[in-house]
Amino acid sequence: MDKMAGLGTALPERPSKKSEKTPKEDPDDDADDPDFEAGISEADLLKALAGNREGLVSALQDKLSGLVGKSSGLIEFLPPKIKRRVEALQDIQGSYDELEEQFQKEKAELEAKYAKLYEPLYVKRADLVKGTTDVEHPAVEEAPEAGDAAEAAAAGDDEPGVPEFWLRAMKNHQLLTEQITERDEGPLKHLLDIKTDKDLEKEEKGFRLHFYFSENPYFTNSSLTKTYYMVDEEDPILERAEGSEIHWNAGKNTTVKVMKKKPRKGSRNTKPITKTEQCESFFNFFSPPTVPGEDEEIDDDEAERLQEVMEADYEIGAILRERIIPRAVAWYTGEAIEDDDEDDEDDEDEDDEDDDEEDDEDDDEDDEQDVPPNMNNKNGKAKGGKKAQPADGEQPPECKQQ
Repeated sequence: MDKMAGLGTALPERPSKKSEKTPKEDPDDDADDPDFEAGISEADLLKALAGNREGLVSALQDKLSGLVGKSSGLIEFLPPKIKRRVEALQDIQGSYDELEEQFQKEKAELEAKYAKLYEPLYVKRADLVKGTTDVEHPAVEEAPEAGDAAEAAAAGDDEPGVPEFWLRAMKNHQLLTEQITERDEGPLKHLLDIKTDKDLEKEEKGFRLHFYFSENPYFTNSSLTKTYYMVDEEDPILERAEGSEIHWNAGKNTTVKVMKKKPRKGSRNTKPITKTEQCESFFNFFSPPTVPGEDEEIDDDEAERLQEVMEADYEIGAILRERIIPRAVAWYTGEAIEDDDEDDEDDEDEDDEDDDEEDDEDDDEDDEQDVPPNMNNKNGKAKGGKKAQPADGEQPPECKQQ
């Protein structure tokens, strides 16, 4: 019988049986009698445990560990001294929670303060990139340099702004460059600015990304947005994401491919059969996965796949918000790549240390069990989130623009 049965909840009484059982001579055998087990009441159990306070406390702790997030009310069963100590711990926790609440409030105020200070700098950057403002030219012109590189530089010197600024900045990040296909480069050359804000509804948590484009032959949108709604920003836990609908011009949609198939011989229809399929593209970023409603049911495999897709989608948004936007020029020039690689190496070193500790533990267990050591290769995290390639080296079919 579970030693916690009956604490806080009385055990149901079994109906009495008409047939009488012969008393057993050995009292120790009563523990195996189901009628004996059913007859233990809450008062009997507490009385039995009264002489063993350590056992009672241990039992209560086991019960409390299974009631995460709920008030069990079992604190009343603790011995007086332990009860007072637990109440003192609760007071300490209450003080901590008050400080944590104050910290989060001041943190939000500090972030809002510096967001306003950053904004004029972002405006200046956007104006220079777009070409609406320019830097002052030196009073004395520099002597022209000889060579093809100098001629090429001079040829583009009259072009306003910084061409392909955001495209180059994103392509210098290892994960983002994997999302950008060759077809995406055309519309992304028209990307003028990326901004982020937390301008959501009062009770909503999360952030929004804004992408601003110049007039281009690919779509009619002047801006696109991607919004992440968070359950908890500190953890963080993503609730859902929403993106803008892109109004593609005819034949310019980089997110689909058109498959044409010749009709069968003898068929009355002589025109090729056209089929449109989804295609890998950075602009799929604006069509995030849909989270099923409460009434919709999905199996475990589908739920796991959806979670992986949402995590990957959030990672891209977080990279743009936390790394690319604040240090865009460093990503454009490539200076930020080295810093990012150093951060990845530090993460890998920590992972390697954890793996070494796990390997040591596994070796100790193998020695104790006298079995051959595990010869499987250690699973390592791919740097920069690279996609796994097929073992035979076969590449996926090319996805052509519609």
